[in-house]
Amino acid sequence: MQDDAQFVEHAFDGDVHVLRINNAPVNTLRTGVRAGLLAGIQRCTREGARAIVLIGNGRMFSAGAEMTEFNKPRQPPSLPEVFEAIEHSKIPIVAAIHGSALGGGLELALACHARVALASAQLGLPEVKRGFVPGAGGTQRLPRLIGGEAALKIIVTGEPVRAAEALKLGIIDAIIEGDLEHGAVGWAREAAKSGRKFVLARHRADRIEGADMAAFDAAATALLKRARGQESPKGCVAAVRAALTAPFDEGLLVERQQFSRLVEGEQSFALRHIFFGEREVLRVPGMPADTQPLPVKNTVVIGAGTMGGGIAMNFCNVGMPVTVVETSQEALDRGLAKCHANWERTVTSGRLSQAEFEKRKGLLKGSTSLDVVKDADLVIEAIYEDMGAKKELFAKLDALARPGVVLASNTSTLDIDAIASATKRPELVVGMHFFSPANIMRLLEIVRGKASSMAAIATAMDVGKRIGKLNVVVGNCDGFVGNRITGKRGPQMEALLLEGALPQDIDRVMEGYGMAMGPCATGDLAGLDIGAAVRRARGTTAPIADALVAMGRYGQKTGKGWYMYDEKRTRLPDPIVEATILDLAEKSQVRRRKIEDSEILERLLLPMVNEGAKILEEGIASRAIDIDVIFCNGFGWPAWRGGPMFWADRMGLKNVRDKLAQYAAATNDPNLKPCALIERLAAEGGSFANSGTRKAA
Repeated sequence: MQDDAQFVEHAFDGDVHVLRINNAPVNTLRTGVRAGLLAGIQRCTREGARAIVLIGNGRMFSAGAEMTEFNKPRQPPSLPEVFEAIEHSKIPIVAAIHGSALGGGLELALACHARVALASAQLGLPEVKRGFVPGAGGTQRLPRLIGGEAALKIIVTGEPVRAAEALKLGIIDAIIEGDLEHGAVGWAREAAKSGRKFVLARHRADRIEGADMAAFDAAATALLKRARGQESPKGCVAAVRAALTAPFDEGLLVERQQFSRLVEGEQSFALRHIFFGEREVLRVPGMPADTQPLPVKNTVVIGAGTMGGGIAMNFCNVGMPVTVVETSQEALDRGLAKCHANWERTVTSGRLSQAEFEKRKGLLKGSTSLDVVKDADLVIEAIYEDMGAKKELFAKLDALARPGVVLASNTSTLDIDAIASATKRPELVVGMHFFSPANIMRLLEIVRGKASSMAAIATAMDVGKRIGKLNVVVGNCDGFVGNRITGKRGPQMEALLLEGALPQDIDRVMEGYGMAMGPCATGDLAGLDIGAAVRRARGTTAPIADALVAMGRYGQKTGKGWYMYDEKRTRLPDPIVEATILDLAEKSQVRRRKIEDSEILERLLLPMVNEGAKILEEGIASRAIDIDVIFCNGFGWPAWRGGPMFWADRMGLKNVRDKLAQYAAATNDPNLKPCALIERLAAEGGSFANSGTRKAA
């Protein structure tokens, strides 16, 4: 066990002392760090420091509280005790920020007498994304520095701000160029010599006096519209409101009450489950620790359509060159123009500079010849979903690409092993399943075929990380993990509609659960004709959806699908859809009935859980958390619900088993019969979370 001095290094630069947080990799404020800071401040005081610079070792200032210490007995000193020591210090303490100052890390900086940062630094309070509010004074100090509405936006969204914006707002006092520690020491020394009057954030009142509470409440209402049932944004609003309407100590009490209430709640457990899960999925069971990715500098994407263009944009966005290939100049020009238009919209919105746009545009090249594959370090295929076409293309790519180059397919459903069989390098063929829109969606399913080598998987993971994606390695089967599980919801939706529900009932229940859009609205957005094409390829049917497609109702693009749409694309219930459902129910001799919301929710979610359990049985997913992370990042599942397997664990697998069996008996649907893993875990009193891991097939 390290002692406190090892967590916080004490250094000297003349009469300015430096305290360096040393808790790799992200300098969380664990017990040893808090104790080290308190001891360091006391030592600096004893030894007559003129100023103190507080800085982080490694890649950042501090990522905040150590969440593994949550729900455990807290060991002293607490963060408020450290902050009290800072604020009572007669020696000015300057926080020097590089990398990130997040959560408790930013709260630590806010308690200091002043803050300086590198231009590349970012500062934020992301606690709302973990299901609680900042709990060490962030909701009280930040408004006093920058005003209520500005602080509210940062705290309720949880989004960080860059140093330039932080300086403009008043969070930091200066931007340092060059070496941060050297510059911060010089800044602190000069400030101390000049007799600068430091005013602590807790003593500031100029930015909150006479606050326009009507404007504040309007801003809060607008921000809360995005919450969709999540409780922590409401707690943040209450805490920040207290900063504007109550003395500092009373505001701290409100903040602490909100923190304590929320951190013990179900939503916070779910959000932390996903937070830690997103780190767990990066560890691939069975991959040797010394596995190295192959070097990738030049990437070629085959196909400049919606997916291919979006995939290519990811590379340019992070400064990596990419070439897209199309079969005709017309198709290529159309694809490149769409990429340019997407970036131009971002420039217009102010989120991208013109110079950065020009840089990205310069990195995006196009070709109508596959010969460019000869110079590629990685090839990603993104053509239409047809096995024959993909196998023919991969045979050509295999002949053109250099030995040792990975060939990846963006297929969302097709057999990676069958695609790999068209090549002489099956060990270098993997799936890289991007989610649409590919330039925005964070999730990347990396599909491992039977022959895929660990080096090929590591290469796909490395590239995914470099372009900002969250990688989840999965096994090879029809639909992989996400689409295979979601596919089990469709038949239940059709059955519920025949039995008594309407599209607006389905969507109301799912959106009430927290989904951004219900499945019917999502189908209309994606295009009902696309789903119909997939069913035709698989030899399956969906009687109601197929009937709508036969009527030319493809969704929003035709102005009618499950719903009808006005000129603003507002969805409206359509009597024609209801009549179609009633007619099919009569022809199928289904007696319609009133269906409770609870049944709609369970009938839609339980078959997904059942399929997820089968995927775990087969080793297609290594862990239940892999499935939850996929759904929260790729399918609009609210992170504060924790994912389908988390939901099932919280329900209790005995209840899951019994409900599945009940619905299977009532509907004669074999898909609702609880699978062997659920039966076993229910009998043992177990859970998905503790069921162990398996190597992905």
